Amino acid sequence: MSEFDLTTPELTPDDVLTLDDPYFTPDTVAIVTGAASGIGRATAIALAVNGLTVVGADIDEEGLADTAATISEFDVEGRFESVPTDLTDDGDVEAVVEAASEEGTIRFVANIAGMQHIASIPEFPMEKYDLLTDVMLRSPFKMAQAAMPHIRETDDGVGAIANMSSVHGHYATKDKPAYITAKHGITGLTRAIAAEGEGTLRGFSVSVGYVLTPLMVNQIEDTAQERGITEQEVVEDVMLGQARTKEMMTPAEVANLFVFGFSTHASHLNGGDLLFDGGYTTTYE
Repeated sequence: MSEFDLTTPELTPDDVLTLDDPYFTPDTVAIVTGAASGIGRATAIALAVNGLTVVGADIDEEGLADTAATISEFDVEGRFESVPTDLTDDGDVEAVVEAASEEGTIRFVANIAGMQHIASIPEFPMEKYDLLTDVMLRSPFKMAQAAMPHIRETDDGVGAIANMSSVHGHYATKDKPAYITAKHGITGLTRAIAAEGEGTLRGFSVSVGYVLTPLMVNQIEDTAQERGITEQEVVEDVMLGQARTKEMMTPAEVANLFVFGFSTHASHLNGGDLLFDGGYTTTYE
């Protein structure tokens, strides 16, 4: 494999899947967590390109401003509203949902915010475990708890709550125990939402392999240090070694899965997982 470019790709309107959907209008609100960067930013942009009003939640106010500026540059039909949010604070999560309800009809939630910490179980700091699971498992539960009544109160009860999972929601590797625990838990939450959604309020998850985001670039550096190998070896052997598609996904490609999952084209996607991992979890040699 040639030297891998670890530059996060710039998203353009041409990268976005656009669908003609009766719910993709400025009157419909989608809440997106982690909207300040990476997959969350790409998803916020993609939903705005599709004409929805997007309420972006993130603790990074500067990043939210950058997301808003990008959407403004694209001159799209949808709108973007920033709500600085500490997802570990239940009151903040409730405030995001309340703010979103003032922008239109809440139908969609994308729980995307995430973090990573590389360490073995015996060496894993519990404060990092608590923070990671609060952001990636507790806050999606709280977001669903706050948003589901709003979706149920719409004229037809149609909507969806989507949770960002991972190949690590399907199997485990070493040195990512909290992340793996959270992603396996998110599968249960997704199914619980589907079980209570009465068919119109759907729950689904999105699982991908390695995506070229700022979080991933940092993880490459940490993994190289933890395992005593080069960053290039991390990409080639650890991250892409088992995959059949020998390139990382882009944030836009992941965002498009959320666009499809929220659309009426995916009305039978309920409690299930969109697994786009290049064959990582389904093939072996």
